[in-house]
Amino acid sequence: MDAAAATTNQPGPKRVTLRLLVLHGPNLNLFGRREPHIYGTTTLAEIDQKLHALARELGVAIECFQSNHEGALIDKLHQNIDTAHGALVNPAGLTQHGVALHDAIKAMPFPVLEVHMSNIAAREPWRRESIIAPAARGTLQGLGWRSYTAGLRALAEIAAESRPA
Repeated sequence: MDAAAATTNQPGPKRVTLRLLVLHGPNLNLFGRREPHIYGTTTLAEIDQKLHALARELGVAIECFQSNHEGALIDKLHQNIDTAHGALVNPAGLTQHGVALHDAIKAMPFPVLEVHMSNIAAREPWRRESIIAPAARGTLQGLGWRSYTAGLRALAEIAAESRPA
């Protein structure tokens, strides 16, 4: 993301636009193909396109990142600890056992929201408990791809309220 995209064109002192991360966990690159009866047919690229369009509407900058590796998601959080204002995280298969991701989220100085396309509370018993939820500010789930857009709207508002004046 270039510096021009991260500032507004307001007169006076430059004000940095809210910069938000969207992290997609393991196997989410298979959205649209993987279990469409649960996750629908919308691809990850289509979700990211919807998020970028919404970010423009909200006047925020976003960076979307997907990895099948917990360490890569943690590295992305660490790399942005001083520059991001919030993060939306779909931990996917790390939801139930991603202790290191949980710890990284807790260490962030900005709000983090957990999102899931499916309602994990209505899934298999082993999927119902999220180890990530206690580290996150809140969780949006069960709305399909709309969990992401609802999450981005909420995160933008929360991050704006959390910023020092």
